[in-house]
Amino acid sequence: MELKKNPKADLRRNSGTYFVIGLAVVMFLVWRGLEWKTYDKTNEYEISMNVEDMLDEEVPMTEQIKTPPPPPPPAAPEIIEVVEDEEEVEETVIESTETSQEEEIIEVDDVEVDEVEEDIDVPFAVIEDVPIFPGCESEKGKGAKAMRDCFQSKMQKHIAKNFRYPEIAQEMGVQGRVNVIFVIQKDGSIGNIRMRGPDKNLEAEALRIIKKLPNMTPGKQRGRAVRVPFSIPITFKLQ
Repeated sequence: MELKKNPKADLRRNSGTYFVIGLAVVMFLVWRGLEWKTYDKTNEYEISMNVEDMLDEEVPMTEQIKTPPPPPPPAAPEIIEVVEDEEEVEETVIESTETSQEEEIIEVDDVEVDEVEEDIDVPFAVIEDVPIFPGCESEKGKGAKAMRDCFQSKMQKHIAKNFRYPEIAQEMGVQGRVNVIFVIQKDGSIGNIRMRGPDKNLEAEALRIIKKLPNMTPGKQRGRAVRVPFSIPITFKLQ
């Protein structure tokens, strides 16, 4: 006996509808899957705890202590001098500088001006009137050159006459030349003696010789007595 199919029980009759519905569901799920977004969870609890820990920490406060400046010294009280009525106060009288017609006016020609003499040094080589060494008076009329030559000659004779070699310098074998500079003052005396040599003993002997010089006639420049510097070497040599 052949079985017959019930047309209501045929499942293929609505297969197209089921396919469309299934396809629509699948497409919807695919679309939702593509549009789905995920976000990383942040640990808000830990961040809040760290912030609170920082707020609870005590920060030491530093304060700069400023030293106040010292107070200014008290002003000294003014001393008020009380003048009694009985004491007489001297009054300053200011005289007038205006001249009256009765006063005599002094003319400029009547005023005498005192000339102030200046102490100047004129070198021995250029002075007009050479200082005169005692014994050179006879050479005065022979010119400046003759006076200078006589002065030099007398100086050499004076040194040779008073020369004495220091014994301590001889024992030490010291010798050399001492340069001596002195000034013939306006009164003819000898002053401002300076010297330079290899040994103090030789310098002391040269000083002793120069101090024995006699007073001279001072040198003159334009008719006025002036100071005349003079230099001469004294040689100490062992025999």
